[in-house]
Amino acid sequence: MNDRLIGRGAFLGLLGAGAAGLFYGRSAVSGLSNVIPSAASALVPSSGWRIYTIADTMPDIDPAAYRLRVGGLVAKPVTLTLNDLKALPRTEQVSDFHCVTGWSVENVRWAGVKLTDLLTHVGAKDSAGAVHFISAEVPYDDSLTRKQAALDDVILAYEMDGAPISRPQGAPVRLVMPKMYGYKSVKWVTRIELEATARDGFWETHGYDADAWVDGSNGS
Repeated sequence: MNDRLIGRGAFLGLLGAGAAGLFYGRSAVSGLSNVIPSAASALVPSSGWRIYTIADTMPDIDPAAYRLRVGGLVAKPVTLTLNDLKALPRTEQVSDFHCVTGWSVENVRWAGVKLTDLLTHVGAKDSAGAVHFISAEVPYDDSLTRKQAALDDVILAYEMDGAPISRPQGAPVRLVMPKMYGYKSVKWVTRIELEATARDGFWETHGYDADAWVDGSNGS
């Protein structure tokens, strides 16, 4: 699959008013396919991945220097290297990836650590009702409720389709939440905080649903 990068400046410049659908919610998203001008077709492929960024440049993290900080309402705050993360129980799964703008990629092979295993490792407290994910791509962040985070297919992935996750896909580590639209699967995760309640993330502050269930929220 080819990753195609659509940066904030280029995307807004090409789509003009139509790009509001990407940032400002359901009604505009539902008509996005009707507003993309022909000039943008080369940057918005009809199949495969479309890579959106909210910063002017995407993070470029050296895997050897990567650190994941996990704290908040936990018994044992930790700072994990990529090797530390790989030393935790490994999980593999195949799942579909759905973007709220209307495209999907089927049968993506992920490998990583179940979020429930990580939360057990740090001793998540009963008072922690939510998990907050912070990206190296400032100000990208998002939250899952503890119940959502406990789903069996929610993982911190470090491999995709048999290879280390690429930079455009969120290397070295990204969240994968298959039952929700892709904006909940935070890329370039460098910090996780266990908190009492879920907070609105970047996309929620721009009009998207906090409970982004596929076929049950934005754009459905």
